[in-house]
Amino acid sequence: MANKTLAFEIGTEELPAFDLHAATLQLSDLAKDALKAARIPFETVEIFSTPRRLIVMVQGLPEFTEASTEVFRGPAAKIAFDAEGNPTKAALGFARGKGVDASALERRDENGVEYVYAVKETPALAVKDLLPGILENLITGISWPKSQRWGSRTEQFSRPVRWLLALLDEEVLPVEFAGLCAGNTTRGHRFLAGEEQIVPTASQLIDVLRHAYVVPSEAEREESIRAQVAAIEEKTGLHAELPAKTLAEVINLAEYPTVMVGEFDESFLAVPKEITVDAMLVHQRYFPLFGADGSLTNKFLVTSNGNPEFEANIIDGNQRVVAARLYDAKFFYDEDLKRPLESYVDGLDEVVFQESLGTMKAKTDRMVKLAQHLSVDAALPEEDARDAARAALLCKADLVTGAVVEFTSVQGIMGSYYAAAAGETPQVVQAIADHYRPRFSGDDLPESTVGKVVAMADKLDTICGLFAVGQAPTGSSDPFALRRAAIGIVAMLETGLPVSLEKAIEAALATYSEGGLAFDKEAVRSEVTDFFITRTKVMLRDSAIEADTIDAVLAAGVVEPSEIIARARALESARAEEPENFDDLATAYARANNLRDAEAGTDFDEGMLSEVEHALTCAVVQAEGRIARALEANDYNAALKELASLRKPVDLFFERIMVMDEDLQVRANRMKILNRFVAVFKDVADFGKMAKGH
Repeated sequence: MANKTLAFEIGTEELPAFDLHAATLQLSDLAKDALKAARIPFETVEIFSTPRRLIVMVQGLPEFTEASTEVFRGPAAKIAFDAEGNPTKAALGFARGKGVDASALERRDENGVEYVYAVKETPALAVKDLLPGILENLITGISWPKSQRWGSRTEQFSRPVRWLLALLDEEVLPVEFAGLCAGNTTRGHRFLAGEEQIVPTASQLIDVLRHAYVVPSEAEREESIRAQVAAIEEKTGLHAELPAKTLAEVINLAEYPTVMVGEFDESFLAVPKEITVDAMLVHQRYFPLFGADGSLTNKFLVTSNGNPEFEANIIDGNQRVVAARLYDAKFFYDEDLKRPLESYVDGLDEVVFQESLGTMKAKTDRMVKLAQHLSVDAALPEEDARDAARAALLCKADLVTGAVVEFTSVQGIMGSYYAAAAGETPQVVQAIADHYRPRFSGDDLPESTVGKVVAMADKLDTICGLFAVGQAPTGSSDPFALRRAAIGIVAMLETGLPVSLEKAIEAALATYSEGGLAFDKEAVRSEVTDFFITRTKVMLRDSAIEADTIDAVLAAGVVEPSEIIARARALESARAEEPENFDDLATAYARANNLRDAEAGTDFDEGMLSEVEHALTCAVVQAEGRIARALEANDYNAALKELASLRKPVDLFFERIMVMDEDLQVRANRMKILNRFVAVFKDVADFGKMAKGH
């Protein structure tokens, strides 16, 4: 009888929220792969999970697997058997690989050549007999970041396993793990339905759980939480922030989530809102509530896993917890304000930046020098340059303040508050707040040029220092997030930070050399430059720029990320607007580049030119000057239009002119024309990289 339903539940102590999510994703593939490997057909596999359970539901299982006959051809018989008819190593290995005995191998004639065959008969097997082993392997097959043993058991799981349910329709399957035998009972919500729940048949498991106050899937719990939050927002006129990471954790902390409103004393609103929000979101998983104007209110949301009948008690307990946390925040903030931010700078000598690179104070000193270099390179006004150096000096000082030591995620933000309280300029204050930005792909960039200078000084100092001591990223390993830092710098350069990355790398490495760090400056400079070029290539490819377009730009020797990006986008745009003309020009360039003789030079004899040759050389000479001016003005579109104007004269040249003329003087002169033609492209892009068939 087909269409049987399997229900398998692993009941546990509360599982870590993010580990549970990862296990839920794993379990689907593990179950499907295991069933396929056992040749058990099925219709659907669904995974359910809560903090106390992982569930596999399989629909459409047959009563028996299908019998099958598989035939495999092996080596020729003369290779498989020796002169006495005994199986050779070749026959034995073939038979072993196919799971049959060598004595069972058959000989079959094929067009006069005899081969050996293995015939493998797989009988129909009862699915219920195969499932216990499969399910036990599912338990041990889940990969956890950390596992534990419990009691006197040797088995391991993320948290102690407390019950197992395994039903094929109404039949209990004999699954065993950690001294437990599977049955037909489950557990409801720990507080609302703690007693055992009987499950009459596999298909009823999810309904039994719902009646026992268990919301059995992440998606349903998220929907429930969002709906309750929306109702509270409508009732109060306030707005909740639900950061994705915190929400994902909260979803897997409650089996029956109930959203409640708590509040704290308004005096805590005097503390910077970022530290209050951090205390609630990161430390307590509460969602803060904001007014219509975006201001933080003294109300917050608690997602409870308790009995809603005791809402008042639950809210009171959570309010006591948040009050204690906010009191700490206010205490540290008030204490920190008793000293100006600059007084904390020397304390950075007690904080190690990196073992080989010294302290955060040493990093701060390097950042000041690098910010000064960048300010000069960007031609910042004197006041802005002064603010950049000041912000570079102060931006790390909050690392040794009480508030940041306790609430690490608000570093930079707290420094900006302390800077404002100490009377620093608004531009310094904002630069301190922004200097960690962009923190991730798509994050906001620093608001001002001064902020970008300080952020770039910070990130580039880290990158250059770690490359200098051999701590560059390798493969997928990037413990210091240097790729993210490089992408942040490239993003700032792309949006118009008017500095040379190449010169900045030189300046950053110089600060390390002056500080006494021994390293191969030229080698590290080259490695860091290549690192930024690679990040720029990745960013361009992620934005749908063709690989050959990027290669064409890089072949022109461009190393500045902003220039690489601008040229690649201009080139891609030109290619999209007139693809046929572009392809023809690229093909003509590739042909000229292949035919030319670089040693012949470019000084052609005008007296030997035919009309067609003269037309091409005139066009090339005119384009040279215009392209040089366009590149000087960073107008890559204009440069490409000038190159496009060469298409007709070069097409006519190849159509009418035999380059490899028998007259060696004529041939040499034509080589010089081609050299001049190719040279006009060299500062823009290598069009040969984009020619069809390249």
